[in-house]
Amino acid sequence: MKEALEVLDHVRLNFSQTGLLALNITIAFIMFGVALDIKMEHFKAVVIRPKSAIIGLISQFLVLPVVTFLFIILLNPTPAVALGMILIAACPGGNISNFMTAMAKGNVALSVSLTAIATLAATFMTPLNFAVWGKLFIKHYNTAAGTFLVPIEIDFWQMVQTVIILLGIPVALGLLVSEYLPKLTLKIKKPIRQASIVIFIGFVIVLLSANFDHFMKFIHLVFIIVLIHNGLALFSGFSMGKIFRLPRMDVRTVTIETGIQNSGLALVLMFNPKIFPPELELGGMTIIAAWWGVWHIISGLSISTIWSRKSMS
Repeated sequence: MKEALEVLDHVRLNFSQTGLLALNITIAFIMFGVALDIKMEHFKAVVIRPKSAIIGLISQFLVLPVVTFLFIILLNPTPAVALGMILIAACPGGNISNFMTAMAKGNVALSVSLTAIATLAATFMTPLNFAVWGKLFIKHYNTAAGTFLVPIEIDFWQMVQTVIILLGIPVALGLLVSEYLPKLTLKIKKPIRQASIVIFIGFVIVLLSANFDHFMKFIHLVFIIVLIHNGLALFSGFSMGKIFRLPRMDVRTVTIETGIQNSGLALVLMFNPKIFPPELELGGMTIIAAWWGVWHIISGLSISTIWSRKSMS
């Protein structure tokens, strides 16, 4: 398995600078749409009843990265695949988590609050988590393998800057529009949400189709890794909710928020040459993130459908 993944790491993916710019714009557009659903009342509700939100944030930004690192140590993949998994785990919840929470009869207000807080926190926590766990993995890999690995020195502040541009600014604009233009917000938020999901899925399909031969050659390995990783993410959120005795609606919400990651943000960061220079040959990293973008929609909708049919009593 590892030998096959080593070949994948050296794959040069076909993705132009124009495509990268379009993906950047798409992610910013998606986050603007997410922010349109956020109201100041959501933050007030968290302050009044903070337990579920705190558990949700701990699950996303602490438990998931730790579980991911332990899984990587057990799996022993190539550096690119491992770093892709770490970056996915370091990202905030995905933009469709609110929809899935509603479908699963979860706590939608909590979901929106977690999306808002996690997105804002991600401007610092995503670079921090990747820096900490990425460097820890590289240290472990070099020690275990006993071989020289091309140093992966990530510019922490460059990543912070990129995340602020992609998340911070669009979310701030969305919050302002939602707060001061409520009538306009009511008209545009549903079409924007629908369009953003379709556009993002389209980008993932284009990325995979442009690299179809590479993808088909390694899909059996990538599929299994993402399947287990995403399953661990969902289980981590569910376990945290149960351990801390959250209400059933909140357990479902924390599960979905932990298991549905912003893989689009991860892809944008991976394709940024100022953060990950092309000479590092991180093909496995990007294909892991691209397939995660497809799979977490399938797994999230599946678990939401199951829960939608179960009584809350």
